[in-house]
Amino acid sequence: MPRYPITNGNRKMIEVMNPSETCSDETLLQRALAGSEEAFTKLYQRLRGVVYRFALQMSGSAGLAEDVTQDVFLILLRKAELFDPQRGALSTYLIQITRNEILRRLGRDQAYVFLDDDGSEEAALSDESLIVSSDPLGNLVRNEEIEAVRQAVLALPLHYREVVVLCELEEMSYTEAAALLGCAIGTVRSRLHRARALLKQRLNESTTEQDALRVKRAACLR
Repeated sequence: MPRYPITNGNRKMIEVMNPSETCSDETLLQRALAGSEEAFTKLYQRLRGVVYRFALQMSGSAGLAEDVTQDVFLILLRKAELFDPQRGALSTYLIQITRNEILRRLGRDQAYVFLDDDGSEEAALSDESLIVSSDPLGNLVRNEEIEAVRQAVLALPLHYREVVVLCELEEMSYTEAAALLGCAIGTVRSRLHRARALLKQRLNESTTEQDALRVKRAACLR
């Protein structure tokens, strides 16, 4: 099949044929507010993953994360006037809404979050990119380590958990995280420092528990 160079003329033609593919998030939002279902669908498809991932990392519940994701986009349509492009990307604004919803549902004083009983834990361990079929024992150990980190993050108090999710998992800068959380950069730094210490302590405890469990498994195989 012959390939044709993209010139200014046919680039404009491509944009006309499929305008939503080249629109910014902000433009899609404006079109959605004007009544374009196609624009809203495209915006949802683009940013759903960002919202869902943050909600899942904060809650540990696939069901809750899915519910929150649906609500966040409905809230966006109701409160779109509060979004200011000068203060950050639309994805950051959505994470802010997601955070508010998570805090509202879990409660600020709740220190622990429990996993769903619908198999979400197994789903978290089934990522094919983490599976090495030629080394089942090594894969088992790695899965245990990944789950230990996941559980340790979920066990953090919410105000520590959110800075870990934002700065370590979402890779936001301290400035971005501080703006989203509405606190000083120094507060983000101190919370993250404390969170890392708590994670290290918890993971050390988890490693000891896992070593003891492996000894028991080995004894059973004799």
